[in-house]
Amino acid sequence: MKSLKFIAIIALSFMVMSFTGDGSSALVWKSEEANLGKIPQGKPVTVKFEFTNTGKETVIISNVATSCGCTVADYSKEPIPPNKQATITATYNAANIGDFTKAITVTFANNETKILNIKGTVIQP
Repeated sequence: MKSLKFIAIIALSFMVMSFTGDGSSALVWKSEEANLGKIPQGKPVTVKFEFTNTGKETVIISNVATSCGCTVADYSKEPIPPNKQATITATYNAANIGDFTKAITVTFANNETKILNIKGTVIQP
């Protein structure tokens, strides 16, 4: 019985350790949502999402995906060391009139994700 408790404690310790020190949980985002307000139809708009790695480990972005083909994202392919900043850029093609909300999903090398949002209203020029 004592060995079972010991094994359970060891297993729990490993689980707790696996959720710490991964680097991405120490990111400070300047903003996680951009409200573009009213933008003219037919004119793409670019937004920058900036963050700082305040952790002790280097962070790597493995992928950035958008919620539709009307939004294109670009990101730093280089590892982001501690105390350094990086930017994710999203360009929304304002083709359809009306309100919109678009998601940008950032996936890190440790499989954590962060969802950024852009929203606004497309109006006739």
